[in-house]
Amino acid sequence: MKVLVTGATGFIGRRLVDRLREAQFDVRIASRRPEAAGGNDVVRLPEAEASDEDFLALMRDVTHVVHCAALNNDRAAGERDYLAANATLSGRLAKAAAGRADGRFIYFSSIRAVAGPGFSGTISEATSPAPQCAYGRSKRQGEIEVQGAFASVGRAAALRLPPVYGEGMKGNLATLMRLADTALPVPTGALTGLRSLISAHAAAGAVVHLLTRPGSLHPAYVASDASPVAISDIIEAFRQGFGRPARLLPLPARPLMLAARLLGKQPSWQALTASQICDPSLLVSEGWRPQADTLGQLEELARQAGQSR
Repeated sequence: MKVLVTGATGFIGRRLVDRLREAQFDVRIASRRPEAAGGNDVVRLPEAEASDEDFLALMRDVTHVVHCAALNNDRAAGERDYLAANATLSGRLAKAAAGRADGRFIYFSSIRAVAGPGFSGTISEATSPAPQCAYGRSKRQGEIEVQGAFASVGRAAALRLPPVYGEGMKGNLATLMRLADTALPVPTGALTGLRSLISAHAAAGAVVHLLTRPGSLHPAYVASDASPVAISDIIEAFRQGFGRPARLLPLPARPLMLAARLLGKQPSWQALTASQICDPSLLVSEGWRPQADTLGQLEELARQAGQSR
């Protein structure tokens, strides 16, 4: 069986290609930069406005499609850019797959499709979507476009991920690791909120599981490591990996909260202190096993980063 993977040169995509090949799948890579991908079966990923024929050509001999390619963390991008990259393109690809590939379509989504950065609570497949940013709205619309392309129920699913860690990660986790690699003290009273994370390897494993499990798919799955962790514990794990002292100061949260309010930074404060706990029970009930040692993995990640300098 052949799997078409978009975004295969990206942070998660690279791990996914390796896992698929380990599972004895043939892989076709569709990339905006095919020259950077390497390999024998590499094609150019069409733009959102390309012809139907361009998308259908990708599906030659393809059984399944995993759509990892996305626009995120681009400060120069506007709502229209996000929708074109994450919704329109996803819908065009799904329509072609529904017509030519007889297997499954896995769409990499995000918890931002259902909840904003300031949301506190548990996120599961039953959580009512309420995206709060351009990226989140585009990913939710992408989910809708993908499901709309498949008249056959149970062939397409969105995989909603929390922040993903691993070598080459970006975003807030990369910022926390850079902070941990300094001597700056950390006010633990302000960083008690719990966060679910997932490793890039575990995310890739979830895709292989969804492609190989028997029966039809649910429209959406939430994946995460087994247990959420506090932000202060994330920083401490990184510092242990770097061989630095923890430097965690037990400062109360209230003075910092008042300062954030006075400075007009209340949304940032809410995003920093929110507890966002993902519930992967559906995936687990279907046989997937989440990563159990999140903090140990983060410590090892920092140790490897320190040794590579």
